Amino acid sequence: MAEEIKTLNPGSIWENFYKLTQIPRPTGQMEEVTKFVYDVGKSLGLETEKDSTGNVIIRKPAAEGFENRKPVTLQAHLDMVPQKNGNVHHDFSKDPVDAYIDGDWVKANGTTLGADNGIGVSLALAVLADNSLKHGPLEALFTIDEEVGMEGAFGLKPGFIHGEIMLNCDSEDEGKLFVGCAGGADINISFQYKKGAPLIDGDVAVRLFLSGLKGGHSGVDIHLGRANANKLMFRFLKNIMREYGARLASIEGGSMRNAIPREAVAVIMLPKDNIELLWELVADYQELYREEYDGIEDNISLTAEITNQPLSLVPEEIQDDLINAIEACQNGVNTMLHDFPGTVESSSNLSIVKSSDGLIEVKILARSSSESRKEALLSSVESVFMLAGAKVEFGGAYNGWQPNINSPVLKTMEKTYTKLYGKKPEVAVMHAGLECGIIQGIYPEMDMISFGPNLKFPHSPDETVSISSVQRTYEFLIKTLENI
Repeated sequence: MAEEIKTLNPGSIWENFYKLTQIPRPTGQMEEVTKFVYDVGKSLGLETEKDSTGNVIIRKPAAEGFENRKPVTLQAHLDMVPQKNGNVHHDFSKDPVDAYIDGDWVKANGTTLGADNGIGVSLALAVLADNSLKHGPLEALFTIDEEVGMEGAFGLKPGFIHGEIMLNCDSEDEGKLFVGCAGGADINISFQYKKGAPLIDGDVAVRLFLSGLKGGHSGVDIHLGRANANKLMFRFLKNIMREYGARLASIEGGSMRNAIPREAVAVIMLPKDNIELLWELVADYQELYREEYDGIEDNISLTAEITNQPLSLVPEEIQDDLINAIEACQNGVNTMLHDFPGTVESSSNLSIVKSSDGLIEVKILARSSSESRKEALLSSVESVFMLAGAKVEFGGAYNGWQPNINSPVLKTMEKTYTKLYGKKPEVAVMHAGLECGIIQGIYPEMDMISFGPNLKFPHSPDETVSISSVQRTYEFLIKTLENI
């Protein structure tokens, strides 16, 4: 029962997080959640503003004796990634998230939890509400629509933020202080055709469904080697098109550019005489995929069933070009960082493939800490699809956040963490995209650090956040504000 999370400590954080779980807030649906944080600021009697983009900032005066400290901005984003398991009936546009406690973890029933970045929002709101804390001039910036395009950060204007130091609360590893992140760009690909091909007499329509994959955040989890539903589906399609005379009628795989696709469904037509062979091949490929991803994926499922006949087929030349391009397209980790061992430098996520009348769309998110390598990755993917006759466009580009290992705030936070917990925090660079790089471009003199509690598997229905880690992270945040 979701309300049970309100009994957790610190109470102010979990009370706010519970309220956020009750507000539908997928990217693009920000009105209710921005009103919520705006109203909190006003109810606390604090200076509260909303900019023309929809971002909200709440300013709190310094505690007595701390008036001469540098002003600090706490930053978190308000939207969440809407992902659910295939058997779950949940409408993210209107249904609350059903959160529950499982030992030291808060989870959701079959959907994303929204701890990314609801916990960051809740940490900031708790600081704003507690007048016993010691800190200098303080403000909390709540940005909108981060998960798709980082629209809130891009919409910020000079002068809206007053802080000289920014503490971004959108990281997911306790004990790590992040000082940089990758940039990224969307690759939008389209195969267009005027008219679908006619059905072939005697062929049978079959629905193929690939499911049970873990998915996850295409920045945070890309190095784990998890299966990509689109890549697995097209690998199977290539075989049955070539060996069994199958034809593609429709395809839909993945739903979010920054989530590793967990499911894909295709409708095909194939000769009736090959149906029994298809059932055998489906079982063989399911076993093969499970063997290949043993220890990584727990329950890969590939099923086939007779379905209603489609109205038409994808033209054969488009079908073949699409399948070959998807098969050839880079996916997953591309390069690793030398200066931060174990950290991904460049990657691509073949996130969405979707057909409609006369159109097949493919969407890929490329990430890199290096602008030159990002451009090389974009060019490589572009070449594959241009050779296949597709139209390729780029969009949604954002800069990476360049590390500053000499940051005075970093040194203070390292000392604070070490004093609290008896060990030094790790200084790291994140492959996932943070808003810090965009904000750094608008406020180049701002000193930035990102941190947060232990949060696993964001952007997937397995998303979960550690209760004890939230408590420690809040303790660390309070002491950091006192010391910087």
